[in-house]
Amino acid sequence: MKSHFYAMLSRMKNIYRWGLMRNTRKENLSEHSLEVAIIAHALAVIKNHRCGGNVDANAIAAAAMLHDTSEIITGDMPTPIKYYNADIKTAYKDIEKVANERLLSMLPEDLRGDYENLYCPDSEAEKIIKAADKLSALIKCIEETVSGNREFEAAKKSTLKAIKDMKLPEADIFIDEFIDSFYLPIDEMK
Repeated sequence: MKSHFYAMLSRMKNIYRWGLMRNTRKENLSEHSLEVAIIAHALAVIKNHRCGGNVDANAIAAAAMLHDTSEIITGDMPTPIKYYNADIKTAYKDIEKVANERLLSMLPEDLRGDYENLYCPDSEAEKIIKAADKLSALIKCIEETVSGNREFEAAKKSTLKAIKDMKLPEADIFIDEFIDSFYLPIDEMK
């Protein structure tokens, strides 16, 4: 049986984020997913080393790589619309679930189980991935504002607040120790 799963995932590079906002640099879903995976892995490592956690950082990173693949089918729904009210949020979650099921159905049966686990992480991993997703959004906002794009100023403030409201110690540590570097030019990172 031929499988289209990986060819579909390859299309992540064609889905652009932040569609309602003027961008100095476009960001595609592939780039975003890699950044979220790197940050999620970091948060899991921080959780294990500094917050008494015992999570599988590699499994969390793998799940984070796939966290938005439903958007290959649905496109990127802007956050203000996606979370406008409870009905829209619920409907969109249902649409994401159907899209993910469609993607999983493209895998050969003997591989599907390993991917089902990545599409349905446990609640602890899900919190870490959500925080990593928000941190990636914060980094995008920082990059845009540092480039002089004031359009991202309000998003930066609200995203930082959303991260703080999560009350996830590993996310707070990431902000305290790593986020300031995203404001620096490369020559100042020594």
